[in-house]
Amino acid sequence: MDLNLVKKILKVEKEIDLRFYANKLNFYNKKGKVHKKQIKFHKCKKRNRWVFGGNRSGKTECGAVEVVYFACGVHPYKKNKVTEGWVVSLSRQVQRDVAQKKILEYLPTSYIQDIVMVSGGKDSAENGVIDFILVRSEAGGISKIGFRSCDQGREKFQGASLDYVWFDEEPPYDIYLECKMRVLDRQGEIFGTMTPLKGLTWVYNTIYLNDKQDKEVWCETMEWADNPFLSKKEIASLTKTLPAEELESRRYGKFMQNGGMVYNEFDENVHVIEPFNIPEDWQDNISIDPGLHNPLSAHFYAVDYDGNVYVIAEHFAAGLTVAQHAKAIWQIAQRLNWKTDSRGFLQALIDPAALQRTLSGPQNVVDLFYEQKILTNTKVNKDLFAGISVVKSYLRTADGRARLFIFKNCVNLIREIKSYWWGSDDVPIKKDDHALDELRYYLMTKPIKMEKVAKTEIQKDKEKMARRLKFEKFGR
Repeated sequence: MDLNLVKKILKVEKEIDLRFYANKLNFYNKKGKVHKKQIKFHKCKKRNRWVFGGNRSGKTECGAVEVVYFACGVHPYKKNKVTEGWVVSLSRQVQRDVAQKKILEYLPTSYIQDIVMVSGGKDSAENGVIDFILVRSEAGGISKIGFRSCDQGREKFQGASLDYVWFDEEPPYDIYLECKMRVLDRQGEIFGTMTPLKGLTWVYNTIYLNDKQDKEVWCETMEWADNPFLSKKEIASLTKTLPAEELESRRYGKFMQNGGMVYNEFDENVHVIEPFNIPEDWQDNISIDPGLHNPLSAHFYAVDYDGNVYVIAEHFAAGLTVAQHAKAIWQIAQRLNWKTDSRGFLQALIDPAALQRTLSGPQNVVDLFYEQKILTNTKVNKDLFAGISVVKSYLRTADGRARLFIFKNCVNLIREIKSYWWGSDDVPIKKDDHALDELRYYLMTKPIKMEKVAKTEIQKDKEKMARRLKFEKFGR
């Protein structure tokens, strides 16, 4: 055997091992500990993706890795090509300390063709400010990662044609819009990772609530417990030290305003589910909050054998007549093969305000629905605080389980739950709550299901003794 050849082979193998273990990308969510929400982000096919995460939740990591995947042409879940994109930070200093640092951690040095600096030397690029990086792509060519900062102003974001833009933290709205124009002709992507510390800004409405119902918008929240690399002891320790409101943003990545979210138990990953065909005997009721100029909200509710409630369809529209609303409700009912009474009427709960006469004639809304073969019941409990308490109990029981599930096509109910906030004097802000009102009406009609508690041996003995004494005294 040629010993020199063996030595050369061993040397090559050692170099391969060194390069493999030096490449942090080789260990990102591979085997062992896996951050499931990071993988969910990378797999998502939407073109406007956002992660709202607490500090140290892993949000910035997945943004940086996404950029590296695109630049190197090694994305595991998407078609790879040579790309040009921007990384947008709040300032040049933040760029250097956060986004730029993360990208350099995951970008293999063997893929870097050149680095052009704004300040500092490229031999120690991590200590300076990078203008752009040229990256060798597995797709065959050279990709470009450019860096921008919001403090440069909107004008610095004009002109380019890009495949993607990554926002590390929340940008001003005008810069966001300008960057959307940059990816338009290439049908590129926008993605952002941020901790929502600024309150209810444009990101809350445009992305989190998706108030324009943009089909390309997707968002996910990340919290400390989602990051498998954080110590549980450290999480518990830090949780105790933060004020409750700050904890919502810094741990859970939730948007906050002074009064807080009414239904803070709501978790889209738990309560929002994919539609499925429910058994006919789960069909329960329809609930309506009437509106003519304001939106009318109607939802169809089903209940399974364990008492779990499913919101399976919605009609939500403004500016229609009662006849038009009734027609839309009937169309949903026919699609669902929804039950009717012996006369062929649909039955529904409705706000007692529907008994008031309309301005256009002597009939009230209840009468008008009746003419459309929808029999409405106005005997609903409108107690606001009792109703909120019941909804909360369905979102999360005492033992932490969910008993309310909403089909993802009920977009207006989901939006209202996410945007329902406490105002002054511990009263919810009266805004966009039509679906929430009829959700309360419905759940307040449901009997409270008592949890079965196992009897102790002492209780069992007492019951046996009581039965024996009763038999000895009365003979039965």
